[in-house]
Amino acid sequence: MPNSWKLTAFAEKSAVEGALLAHDDACDWDHDIVLSGCEIDEQMPDDWKLEAWLPRQPNNADKTAIRRLFSANPPDLVSEELEDQDWLTLSQQGVEPISAGCFYVHTPEYPASTEKGVTSLTIPASQAFGTGQHETTAGCLAMLTLMKRTGVTGRNIADIGTGTGLLAFAALDLWPSALATASDIDPVCTQVVENNAAANIFKMGHRAGELTMVIADGMDDPLLQARGPYDVLIANILAGPLVELAPDFAASVPPGGHVVLAGLLTEQETAVRRAYRKAGFRLAKRLVNGDWSILWLRKR
Repeated sequence: MPNSWKLTAFAEKSAVEGALLAHDDACDWDHDIVLSGCEIDEQMPDDWKLEAWLPRQPNNADKTAIRRLFSANPPDLVSEELEDQDWLTLSQQGVEPISAGCFYVHTPEYPASTEKGVTSLTIPASQAFGTGQHETTAGCLAMLTLMKRTGVTGRNIADIGTGTGLLAFAALDLWPSALATASDIDPVCTQVVENNAAANIFKMGHRAGELTMVIADGMDDPLLQARGPYDVLIANILAGPLVELAPDFAASVPPGGHVVLAGLLTEQETAVRRAYRKAGFRLAKRLVNGDWSILWLRKR
């Protein structure tokens, strides 16, 4: 594959979070530029870095677009060529296993859990996000576990923005007789999900207990629409798209149905909840994992 590049900006936590929020609202953003933000050291929680990953050498327009995400005094950008390497695969190598809800998520380098009542899911470093390390993914696993334990029944499940398929697999483990549909906007996810399904002994297909994979932007796919309505719909994406998709999700979930929303920072929660309240949902439960909110909403 072509050489990848990374631009890194070092700044305070509030500045990096503000840049991520600005990126979320940027309608004309070049989606070849993928952003992530995190703390540099657990011992210095206010010192963060913003990383921008590109499949090409960054030009002046790329750098200007990233600097404009900062409201004032944009930090310097450090440019780094990653040579002939897949940055997303590298970013996920060596990650330690996590436990969330009744799930234990690990890469193939680690053994499965032997704890009773815990489901181990193997998710290798791949070309799609979702090894479970991010707070939003782990929070969704915990929320789905809670929903199952409190009596929610999933007969028809959708995972929008599935990435590696992890949350779809978790939902099928909790509700093994359900119809299950996973979607993502990135075509590379199809093969990733199929490979991970085989590794975790989940069947791909269109029958109950099997997973159907589609490539779609939001709910914009005939098969995705035809397989609804969904009594459990999961969307771990971003706050902006979550707000935009509220009417579509409302049309795809029956009264009494459930949505799990993630990918939103705690300061974005009010806007997301407002959009879904207008669409006919009420809050059933919220979890906060780090700086991120995970919402379980029920259709009135």
